[in-house]
Amino acid sequence: MITNQAGPLIGIMAARKANGSIAGNGPLFIALQKKLISLEGISFVFTPEEADNDFITGYTFSPDNNHWVKGTFRYPDLVYNRIPFRKSEQNEQCQHFFSILKEKNIPFFNPCFIDKYVLYELLKNHPFLQTFLPQTILIQQKKDLFVFLKKYKSIYLKPAQSSKGKGIFRLRLMETSKIQLVGINQHGIYKTFDYFWEKSAKELLEKNYLAQEEIKSAEYEGNRFDFRILAHGDAEEYILTGVGIRQSQEQEITTHIPSGGRLLPYELLQSKDHDHFIQAIIPYIGKVLSERFGYFGEFSIDAGVSNTGQYYIYEVNSKPMSFDELQIEEGKIEQLCRLFLQLSNYQN
Repeated sequence: MITNQAGPLIGIMAARKANGSIAGNGPLFIALQKKLISLEGISFVFTPEEADNDFITGYTFSPDNNHWVKGTFRYPDLVYNRIPFRKSEQNEQCQHFFSILKEKNIPFFNPCFIDKYVLYELLKNHPFLQTFLPQTILIQQKKDLFVFLKKYKSIYLKPAQSSKGKGIFRLRLMETSKIQLVGINQHGIYKTFDYFWEKSAKELLEKNYLAQEEIKSAEYEGNRFDFRILAHGDAEEYILTGVGIRQSQEQEITTHIPSGGRLLPYELLQSKDHDHFIQAIIPYIGKVLSERFGYFGEFSIDAGVSNTGQYYIYEVNSKPMSFDELQIEEGKIEQLCRLFLQLSNYQN
């Protein structure tokens, strides 16, 4: 059995792809292992299916040999949840493993993916955070969506359980009562709302879509931009790790880089008001998430500012994607390893 050194043993929980290989952010796992070794700790990647009652089979990265080594490990001092698929996280084996961790009093974070509408309801009940939310409804009935569209004229449709801008559409009510639908790779005109509903209702209801008012975003050089904010837990608090700017380019539906968005340095648009908004929302979001779901050691926030200067929180992500900004990624490794030491009761 492989054991750790003087520092903590960290288990990084992942999932398997259909072909049997382990899915997850390999570069992140390797960077964490290298940093942990410098702190006299060690990490291993595993899936819940490979956990026995007394030991876990997993893989640890050897920087000296530049490859992964399979081994048997004792239960770790802490588990970092990086399962990349919602279905894998919700399956029986994964939920059983979480219960084992609780029985053994082994701390773990981040407990789950976040449903977009559950998040909206959670933030809406917070006296401070509610002031930054675009109006949003869960699409359950044809009439409710039509009334919402008539009120705001232009709205976004988002699946409650998606990420990276997948499945997002903009719906506009035109003066002729026609409906314009625009997605990342599609464009359509429907002669009436009834016709749109007839064609789209099945998908909207099955995938638990929500509707959100379109915010007229502030622009830089003619295109809208959003903030991508990364935060981590620190003792009893939550602190900012980094901020990036994402700007739309070829299409206005999303600013995500895989969908054609552009990266800008935060310093280019930084202001005292932006800084104040970002610093103000992080502790509250971290606290409400942890109180509702279990401890969140990290999260990212998609936020923005309107052309009238009003700030908005669009989404909060429990499994932050990699940031293209090198300094933010480096900060993430530092903050995560510091958090590993804190939560596993090892002092750096």
